[in-house]
Amino acid sequence: MSFQGFWGGRARVGSGSVAAGLPVQRLFSTFPCGPPGAVLLLLRAAAAIPLVHAGLLTVSSPAPVIVEVVTAGAAVLLLMGLWTPLAGGLIAVVELGLAWSHPEDPWTFVHFGVLGAALAMLGPGGCSVDARLFGRKQIEIPRR
Repeated sequence: MSFQGFWGGRARVGSGSVAAGLPVQRLFSTFPCGPPGAVLLLLRAAAAIPLVHAGLLTVSSPAPVIVEVVTAGAAVLLLMGLWTPLAGGLIAVVELGLAWSHPEDPWTFVHFGVLGAALAMLGPGGCSVDARLFGRKQIEIPRR
């Protein structure tokens, strides 16, 4: 067993290496199931549901703000666990931009921006679409 890629060395690109995997698989070494996966699902829901609610309120208003609609779309992706790094990063950038443009009360935007960034870095967890699409696969080789 070699820790060369783990400790900062270069990983070999080949059929058996993690570097040859799919894009989301390269970002996260595991998609935890069980209690850690359930907690990540709960964290994704706690971050996404208020943003989806705010987006729905914005869409129903006479002058919808496109930034809130985009954030709500990213929150739906985050809630499903689809393209979690992209959705969390988009939420982080948009929410922190809104915090900067609303200096009178930025803390709600900062809160959701930090949650989006944390979820982008932590990953989707085992209870997600990303885990089903990009997670570890078990290959069974038939006997001859």
